[in-house]
Amino acid sequence: MKIVIGFITYNDTTAKYLPFFVPSLKAALDFSVLDYRILAVDNSDTELNENSVYLKNNWPEIKLTRAGVNLGFAQAYNLMIGQAREMGAEYFLMLNPDTVLTPDSVMKLIATLDSDQSLGAVAPRILKWDFEHNIQTSIIDSDGLFLTSSQRFSDRHQGRELFSSLPEIVFGFTGAAALLRMKALSDVVYNGKEYLDELMFMYKEDVDLSYRLTLANWPIKFIPSAIIYHDRTASPLGEGLGQIIRNRKNKSRLVKRWSFLNHWILILKYSHLKYSCKVKWRTWRYQFLSLFFALLFEPYLGKELITLRRIRREIRAKRQALKIIVNPKIIEKMMDKQG
Repeated sequence: MKIVIGFITYNDTTAKYLPFFVPSLKAALDFSVLDYRILAVDNSDTELNENSVYLKNNWPEIKLTRAGVNLGFAQAYNLMIGQAREMGAEYFLMLNPDTVLTPDSVMKLIATLDSDQSLGAVAPRILKWDFEHNIQTSIIDSDGLFLTSSQRFSDRHQGRELFSSLPEIVFGFTGAAALLRMKALSDVVYNGKEYLDELMFMYKEDVDLSYRLTLANWPIKFIPSAIIYHDRTASPLGEGLGQIIRNRKNKSRLVKRWSFLNHWILILKYSHLKYSCKVKWRTWRYQFLSLFFALLFEPYLGKELITLRRIRREIRAKRQALKIIVNPKIIEKMMDKQG
C-alpha cells in the first residue's frame, strides 16, 4: 500500500463540505500509479447522519468507521494510522474535510517524500477557501508552522497575499493537511499506538507531533507548489497583544479550554529541553502572563489546572519517552522566523 488517506467527520459541521472535498480528493489521486485506500472516522452523535449517508450513497469505497462516541482529533487519527500500519502503507495523508485539493497537490507531496528518504513529513501551501461564497482566494492560511522564542505556535504567513516561495524545512505542519511518512511515525509513537498525543482531545496535537518528529531528526518540509484550500472557521487576526485578546473573543469556551490545557501540556513536555536562557526566560514570562490573564478574565480556565495536575504523571512519562536526536539549539535557530 503506497498511501492511506484519513479524515474525520462530525455531525453537520463537516457534512456540508463533503460534496466538495471528496471529489477533489479523488481527482488528486493518480489511479494509474497509486495504490491507495481512503479511511474516515465518524465522530457524529448518531449512526445515521448526513456524513454517513453521503459517503455510503456516493463513495462506498471509503472505509467509514463509526466511533460511537466523539473520539476527538488525536484518538480518531491514531485509529486510522493504526489501520494504515496494518495495511503496510508507506505514507499517511492527514486531511480536514473542510478542504479542497488541487489536482496535482497529492502527487507533488508524494514525489517529495519519494525523492528524500530523510524527510518525516511534508506540508502543502494552504490557501483560504471562502466556503460561504465558494471562492478560492489567494490569501495564505498556512505555509506550515513556526514557533516563537516564547513557545507560541502559529501558522506561517497566515493572512498574507500569495507570494512566490521555495521549498524549505519548517518547524511543523498543520493538521488540516499533511503527508506523513509511516516509518517516521513509527519512530516517535508512544506506547505502540499513540502517534498523536491522546491527552490532547483537540487542538495543538499537530504541534506536538511536529515537535517530536523534528527532535527525532525527521525534518518537515514545506512544498509551496502543492496547493490546498481550507475554510478555517476562525483565523487569528495577528500576533500583537491587542490582536490576541480580540482573537480570544471569537473562540468558544470549549475551544479555549482545549487550547489552554493542551498548550500547558506542550510546555510541560518540552520545557526541559536545553534551550538558551533567553528562550527559557521568554517562555516562562509569557506562560505566567497568559496564566494571569486567563485567571483574571477567563476564570473558568482554572479548572484545566486541576486536569493538568491529574494527568501530570502521564505528561512526565511521555516527556521521558521523547526521542531526542536533534540538538534543541538547532530548533532555537528556527524560532521567530516565518521565512
